[in-house]
Amino acid sequence: METIETPERAMLVIPHPDDGESGCGGTVAKWAREGCKVLYVVCTNGDKGSSDPDMTSERLAAIRAVEQQKATDVLGVDELVMLGYGDGELEDTGVFRGQIVEQIRRFRPDVLLAMDPRRMSHSHRDHRISGQTALDASFPFARDVLHYPEHLASGLETHKVGTVLLWGSENPDVVIDITETVDLKMHALAAHESQLSTDMARIEQFAKRRATDAAAEAADHGYKYEYAEIFRRINFRR
Repeated sequence: METIETPERAMLVIPHPDDGESGCGGTVAKWAREGCKVLYVVCTNGDKGSSDPDMTSERLAAIRAVEQQKATDVLGVDELVMLGYGDGELEDTGVFRGQIVEQIRRFRPDVLLAMDPRRMSHSHRDHRISGQTALDASFPFARDVLHYPEHLASGLETHKVGTVLLWGSENPDVVIDITETVDLKMHALAAHESQLSTDMARIEQFAKRRATDAAAEAADHGYKYEYAEIFRRINFRR
């Protein structure tokens, strides 16, 4: 297991509002604090995530958009793009892939973060599709001039993503120390009131338990952090 330097620009491909904070909110806050420019691309509007029989998809989507903006403000994210797909409705289509490619070519990230689509255990369909589409968009689609030539016509040049970090991986090989930003991660999670308990003690327990588990896994490789987040890294040839 290794660590990674703070990049100049980082882009996240996030399936639902709150997945970014849960998976790598501490890393985002750390990097933003250290001068990294961060773009959030949230794929769905999260309009199905409620057990309230009186809730509507339209109202929930509006609530979650506000919550997501509050969370990104806490972390120091520079830009939030919400693609607006319905919860559970992501498909690996040329249109969806092209939207991710467009954001890569526009923002030009050094590092892209997404959910790991390769898991032995079952994961949400949107998690798998967003992760695989993010990988495909990073390589080769954003790199190759003949993919989505309409982007070039509008002034967007091709871009080579150097590294993808996948959170939620069962075989991580990168660790990030989030000891100084775990509290920001907790407060960003707390912004998602429609999805999580409003009890900060419970949110703290959830966030810190996962962060200490990640730190314990990293400790086996010589990294002595109090709180951490871990990822699987894919490097693309320059």
